[in-house]
Amino acid sequence: MAVTDEAIEQIKGMIVSGRLRPGDRLPKESELAAELGLSRNSLREAVRALSLIRILDVRQGDGTYVTSLDPQLLLEALGFVVDFVDFHRDDTARELLAVRRLLEPAATGLAASRISEAELDELAGRLDELDALGALGDEASVEELAAADLEFHRRVVRAAGNTVLGSLLDGLAGPAARVRIWRGLAKEGAVGHALDEHRAILAALRDRDAEAARSWATVHVAGVERWLRDAP
Repeated sequence: MAVTDEAIEQIKGMIVSGRLRPGDRLPKESELAAELGLSRNSLREAVRALSLIRILDVRQGDGTYVTSLDPQLLLEALGFVVDFVDFHRDDTARELLAVRRLLEPAATGLAASRISEAELDELAGRLDELDALGALGDEASVEELAAADLEFHRRVVRAAGNTVLGSLLDGLAGPAARVRIWRGLAKEGAVGHALDEHRAILAALRDRDAEAARSWATVHVAGVERWLRDAP
């Protein structure tokens, strides 16, 4: 195991054991390095790595603290990883979409029984925005389409009432990933088809039909997978 990896594991061990709790400040660098039998450089690298995945919070001039360790905060790192996936050359992209195909229909089905009338109206408003952008054709900004699409799906998942599930799905297809997907859909002329699937999801939610909502969400994500598989 590399020295930096060992340092990471030791700090994680202190947190898992409860010696360091959410909000606690780490001992001074020199003291912690001596205690763990590490060089200060190795400790510094470990702290930097753990801060990137939101386990530690380095406050300039104040010290290093354990974050809240809230699952939503920690899962933000997933979106950071997804941003570096090449959607046309990396098999990881297909695997990420396969995971999304498992999770998003489940969240959409849950939302069908839990979503309020007010939330349905808000969702319809987001869909109207998405439809209006789609009607613009080539004049529509891919970034705007992606943002409207992301907001539509976020609201659906939020209505499911599971914040961890919502954070996972955000990470699996965040803003950068969606821009790349919508750019591909626009190039292939498939925007209208994707919008039809959004309408079908909303209709199933309005009908409180969990099975139909799950099915349409599956169709929608599977369509993105198919585009990715067939794209040159």
